[in-house]
Amino acid sequence: MNKRCMQMSGCMSSFGGMSPEELSKGLHQLKSEHPRLLAQLECLFNLTKQIEADSGEETFGELISKVKEFKAALDPCSEREEGVLFPMMGAYIGTTSGPIAVMEYDHDQAKAKIHEFLEKADSSEAEGEKKNLASLIKHAYYILTEHFAKEENVLFPMAERMLSDVEKEELYQKIQEIK
Repeated sequence: MNKRCMQMSGCMSSFGGMSPEELSKGLHQLKSEHPRLLAQLECLFNLTKQIEADSGEETFGELISKVKEFKAALDPCSEREEGVLFPMMGAYIGTTSGPIAVMEYDHDQAKAKIHEFLEKADSSEAEGEKKNLASLIKHAYYILTEHFAKEENVLFPMAERMLSDVEKEELYQKIQEIK
């Protein structure tokens, strides 16, 4: 984790602390989705750096393809959080401000950058804009790497302490339905 991520997760510690407790199976599943997504993000980030260096057509085409793959992997993960975990936690801590609002804002910002990239990258306007378009994915990378750190260090431990055993089982069952 980079220094910026650690600083951000430390800032959020006042929202619930960073206990090393064991996560229930639903929260563990949500956390276990992050390494694969982070690996994909690293690949995207490296492609953006290559494009900044030389903006080759082949590299930009690969970036488009890899962003589409990443989006297909990210969408169900964020749906499990937005559609199940966030509302469950929101019943206790609200959703209009605080940790849930921050998490949803992160999701919205990252998805907007990815959507804008994909929308513009497939158009004829992309030719002179490869570096600018690649920077959208670089920004999504920064947002999501910090976001995952906040979830793992703050939100998931908070949910573990907050939700009842019955709610944790309900969380697990409901996230299984989202493929």
